[in-house]
Amino acid sequence: MGNRTTRSPHPSNNTTKTDGHLLEYFRQNFGVGGGAALPVPTTGISATGGVISDYTQGSEVYRAHIFTSTGSFDVTAPGAFGDTVEYLVVAGGGGAGDDSPGSRSGGGGAGGYRTNVPSDNAPSLHRSSATFPVSTSPGSYTVTIGAGGEGARGSGQQGSTGSDSIFGPPSSPERIISKGGGGGGGNLSGSNSQNPGAPGGSGGGGGASTDSTNAYAGGSTISVTTPSPWPGPSTQGYAGGQGYHQSGSWATGGGGGGAGAVGEAGTNSNAGDGGIGLSNTIAGPAPTGYGGIGANGPGSAPAGWFAGGGAGLANNGGTGTGGSYNGTSVVPGGPYAGGASSTNNTTGNNGTESTGGGGGAGNGGGGQGSNGGSGIVVVRYKIAEISADAKATGGAISFYNGKTIHTFTNSATFANPTALNGGSPNPLAVEMIVVGGGGGGGWDRAGGGGAGSYVHATNMAIASGSSHPVVIGGGGEGGFPGSSGQTGNSAGFQGTPSTYNSSTIIANGGGAGGATSGSPTAGAAGGNGGSGGGGAAHGPRAGGTGTAPPTSPASAATTDSGGKSFQSNGGQGAPTSGYPYVAAAGGGAGGAGGDGTTSGGPPYPGVAGGVGKQLPSTFQDPTSGVGFPGPSGDFWVAGGGGSGSTDNGTGGPGGGHPTATSSYAGGGIGGFSPVTPGRQLLGDGRSNSGGGGGGGGNNPNNTILAHGYRGGSGIVIIAYPSS
Repeated sequence: MGNRTTRSPHPSNNTTKTDGHLLEYFRQNFGVGGGAALPVPTTGISATGGVISDYTQGSEVYRAHIFTSTGSFDVTAPGAFGDTVEYLVVAGGGGAGDDSPGSRSGGGGAGGYRTNVPSDNAPSLHRSSATFPVSTSPGSYTVTIGAGGEGARGSGQQGSTGSDSIFGPPSSPERIISKGGGGGGGNLSGSNSQNPGAPGGSGGGGGASTDSTNAYAGGSTISVTTPSPWPGPSTQGYAGGQGYHQSGSWATGGGGGGAGAVGEAGTNSNAGDGGIGLSNTIAGPAPTGYGGIGANGPGSAPAGWFAGGGAGLANNGGTGTGGSYNGTSVVPGGPYAGGASSTNNTTGNNGTESTGGGGGAGNGGGGQGSNGGSGIVVVRYKIAEISADAKATGGAISFYNGKTIHTFTNSATFANPTALNGGSPNPLAVEMIVVGGGGGGGWDRAGGGGAGSYVHATNMAIASGSSHPVVIGGGGEGGFPGSSGQTGNSAGFQGTPSTYNSSTIIANGGGAGGATSGSPTAGAAGGNGGSGGGGAAHGPRAGGTGTAPPTSPASAATTDSGGKSFQSNGGQGAPTSGYPYVAAAGGGAGGAGGDGTTSGGPPYPGVAGGVGKQLPSTFQDPTSGVGFPGPSGDFWVAGGGGSGSTDNGTGGPGGGHPTATSSYAGGGIGGFSPVTPGRQLLGDGRSNSGGGGGGGGNNPNNTILAHGYRGGSGIVIIAYPSS
């Protein structure tokens, strides 16, 4: 999650200080009347960062730090169980290729997968036996989460390679680096460099072309070495499958490689399935939820799977399955961590967020290659021999200030079993935060994407013996030329809702950013949603309206300030005229805590998205990395996306930050021209923030550089008294 930039390290002593929940456990189980001495358990290292998951395996207690956004793992004191940690580092998956009539593209390769914890389905694969020592010097260990590669947007083009994920000390080569997954091959006429799959952590699937006598190979996997003193695994994935060529129209794309197997080659009738991924219990044991991370696995396997390859595309309308091919046969089901391919002129399925899955290939005539899933880093260590147990199951579970906290970064189930671990069969009284997925920014001098709705429920009664689905909303995709977003051509896409128990609590997805779309009169208004998207330049175009979601029954959602949810309106775009490509800027998008900024006059800089909301004190565990920096410290979410601008060199900041190059509450920064290829740093809304994506900048000669940015996925957090 977010980097803790403003919090001072808290002192710790491994002989006198203990985690609050462990102390409470000993009070309940060993403290007796008459002033009896309290046994103090020994503890592991003290550290901060990421979402915390505490769990027991046998008699051993582990703490896992789960990072779905870039941050740092900060060691503040040594421990009694050795100063080493275990890790899982998965890079962003590759984007799928784009097809063209008569020919088909390849799926994206999975992000590189490296660990020193045995994987469930292949204990020795990509695993190092070396420990990873940590200390208070340097103390801070950088965590970089690789973004998923973009699916190709031009006919027949190769998808983009995902970004690397990294864990290790700053300014040092002695780090664990997993390479981004290779982009899936396209299918331009004749022999073309865009047609083979690209190399990566796992290679992208090869494309196919009816104009060539050769099939195109899948991309290879890149070997990585890590210097002494802690050598990591040198292999991290498998090659993509070869595309299939046959004279005529029956060409098919290969599947992207996965962490567990090569991608399947295309055949004369079937698309290549993506290579299977790997499962890992580093953040929590099976079958109680794997710490709430990972995608579903083959057949009836539960979550906890990572780095599945994206599926290739068949010309006969058949689809491929992401992350299902195990090297010799196809495992039923899917799509697992990798994206499935599509039919009927639609975009394929994206790789699952925070798994490193490759994107699935899209069908032509309006369908583009899909995006790879972002990566993940998990760091764990032993903290004790015994622990207080949670009363319920689901998500990453931690204990703070007398409360048990369940943090959901992926969709799962929250269950209150009858008298679990000796708990009371009575209903649990919970406090809950539900944040929808952020909207995507529009294309070209565009409005930012709106934040997802923020719902704060208190004193909800969860019946004993009940279970409730938790759905985490996805961030909306940024606008691109020809996209059909919520508000029209080239606009961004609305985020999707996060929900608890289907309709008991609904947090709307953020509104889409409006797009200028290359004409003085074609600017689109920002989309309505959780918080409204920013309006595009020209016209001017209004920002979208924040829309309160239904939250029933009403008695279950009494919240701070007396409201059931929090969302705001988007700002208006600049009132300019003239063509082509005049100076202009879109409006900032609404955040959960305030409206987006309306664009002003020359030189038309990008303007800020609206401020977000700070999580209640219940969820402000100083060892946790939930939330992001904001106007008053940490733990902020649901900031609006900043707007895109033109050649003045400043995109709008996210979440109301006063500095153009910075962001609050997970909101993305708007783009501008000139910009470098690929996604601008901090342009996307942060994962599990509900922050809106930044609006696209302006580059008339390269439509990729004017892309809108993705919204951040949502989050659900549930707390109840531990005793």
